[in-house]
Amino acid sequence: MLKSYKDDMVAIRRHLHRRPEEGWTEFETTYFVWSRLKQLGLPVTIGKANINTAEVLGRDEKLVADAMKRAAAHGVPEDFLQATGGYTGCVAVLETGRPGPVTAFRSDMDCVIVRESDDPEHLPNKLGFASERPGLMHSCGHDGHTAVGLEVARWAVEHKDALCGKLKFIFQPAEEGCRGARAMAAAGIVDDVDYFISGHVGGVAKLGEIGVMDGGFLASTKFDVDIAGTPAHAGNAPQLGHSALMAACAASMMLTGIPRNGDGETRVSVGTLSAGEGRNVVPAHARLQMEVRGETEEVNQYMGGYVYDIFAGVDKAYRVKSTVVKAGESTTLTACPELLDTVEDVMKAVPGARLIPRVHVPSGSEDCALFMRRAVQHGGQAAFILFGCNHHGHHRPNFDIQDEQSLPNAFAVYTGFAQRMNGLKKA
Repeated sequence: MLKSYKDDMVAIRRHLHRRPEEGWTEFETTYFVWSRLKQLGLPVTIGKANINTAEVLGRDEKLVADAMKRAAAHGVPEDFLQATGGYTGCVAVLETGRPGPVTAFRSDMDCVIVRESDDPEHLPNKLGFASERPGLMHSCGHDGHTAVGLEVARWAVEHKDALCGKLKFIFQPAEEGCRGARAMAAAGIVDDVDYFISGHVGGVAKLGEIGVMDGGFLASTKFDVDIAGTPAHAGNAPQLGHSALMAACAASMMLTGIPRNGDGETRVSVGTLSAGEGRNVVPAHARLQMEVRGETEEVNQYMGGYVYDIFAGVDKAYRVKSTVVKAGESTTLTACPELLDTVEDVMKAVPGARLIPRVHVPSGSEDCALFMRRAVQHGGQAAFILFGCNHHGHHRPNFDIQDEQSLPNAFAVYTGFAQRMNGLKKA
């Protein structure tokens, strides 16, 4: 690998790390990615052009409007922001002009709502690229994913004469909360894809390790729940009030008590709960952000069914009104064993990397699974890779990825895969 690819990947990752943006608000990141792709001479579609808006989940119009103002203040041109239609993400296409397969590489771009560690030994602090936005951090490695995707695109342009078919580069918003892939997949951008590949830094893979996943994604549904109660004076007339806060607390306890399922692993989490107006007012409003997960679609649906029943019961018991809105969802991994064999052959040729056994233990969720399922439904094949790092746990304040060592392994797998599937065959 040319040193310039590695140097650029590291520089891009660290630039993006400074400016983390949560899902559906990645306007600075989208502009940065768009600019790099345009410099390569690639046609790029942005924002709404890649989105089926009827399938959008978990997008807050106020957050989006605030993010567009913030992006403009940070140098993103107004005409670009208007061209997005209020949506983030972009897709570039390299047409080689020669017949061959369509191969897509997908990278996610959003951050996590986590405050970055102020430990001076934390590498982003030590080297001066820590988050400039308090409360937001690339603590899942999507900054690295985007950096790899951009350099793979540059490699493809620079090696166009040795390639055939078409290569797509998908930069997806709102992976966290499983919100972005659904709307992009529904827009049909992978319907013509023969081979779809994506991946993630870390997970169970340690630094220097690479591998493929043939299972392990948990199906998941994310919920936003608003509870409306009745306010009253907590001292002289509490009987006139109905506490949204107490209803939310009761629901949270009941959610953790959903009976588990013998047909597969389950998860439930209440991530946020905010409520109340003041210490002497019966709380009239509460809001929860929560999720369920299941090892299969059926197990996840079983968990989700309880969510609706629990809030219906709380409404009756506490005399409140709950509004349950699905804010995100994803599915399990669609395995394509034949393609996984090919990817592993490519991985065996990556210098200095160690191929690990296929990963299928139940772990987190990944909305890339919706892209994968859509591609397979339309006749393609899909694979998801891991490229390791030594991390302290995803979504934690001290997460880091050793970018100088981890990102080149992903780059080598992706470019090796492109050569294998889209490289011109020698006569």
